[in-house]
Amino acid sequence: MPTLSRILTKNRILWLTHIGALLPLALLVWDFYTDNLSINPIQDITFRTGKPALMLLVLSLAVTPLNTIFAWREIVPARKWLGLYAWGYVSIHFLVFIGLDYGFDWGLLYEAIFEKRYALVGFVALLILTPLAMTSTKGWQKRLGKRWKRLHQLVYAAGVLGVFHYLWLVKSDVREPVAWGVVVLLLLVARIPRVRKALVGWRTRLTAQNRPTPSTRPPGKRPGELSKRVTKNVSPGAGEAMKRAR
Repeated sequence: MPTLSRILTKNRILWLTHIGALLPLALLVWDFYTDNLSINPIQDITFRTGKPALMLLVLSLAVTPLNTIFAWREIVPARKWLGLYAWGYVSIHFLVFIGLDYGFDWGLLYEAIFEKRYALVGFVALLILTPLAMTSTKGWQKRLGKRWKRLHQLVYAAGVLGVFHYLWLVKSDVREPVAWGVVVLLLLVARIPRVRKALVGWRTRLTAQNRPTPSTRPPGKRPGELSKRVTKNVSPGAGEAMKRAR
């Protein structure tokens, strides 16, 4: 993606990532202090922290397929920050659940988490994302070696759990969580080695088709050399006529 890569450089993508990830939280804080939340503020805060969490998590999962399909390497550094912001929103979402919704009543929380399936899968997703966030630095990557990559592949499990959390939480209209589930499923399919190889082959063929063909000339000859040789081989009279014609 040469044109897009020139427009969206690595630094610009990172700036857009930070701004886009922090914007929902900033709007939520603004609405809280200006008393502009809905009639059910706890539900409003819960929803407005959970949905950005799922969105950022899915975007982090989409980075590798986008790089595979479009060779868009500039987007790769944003994957770490998207994951960290997703973990941040999940943490706030969980704190709202245990603090504002249940008032830190551990007895009620135990019953809620282990009796309500949407709460259980959400809690498990938080447990998965927490070590991933803690080990997202280069130092931990060096310490863990090959195990680091295997550990961070658990982010796909967190994405699936996040979709089920949303699906089981809504009461009637399940179209949006189902749509998120389809997106996560497609991203998981794109990780299958055979599918990934096919996508790389498609990208290679597309790049070859769009590559401009070089001008046709004898191999090893610079432009103008052929015309000079032709001029030398013509008769003197023809050469004078060609000069006059020029």
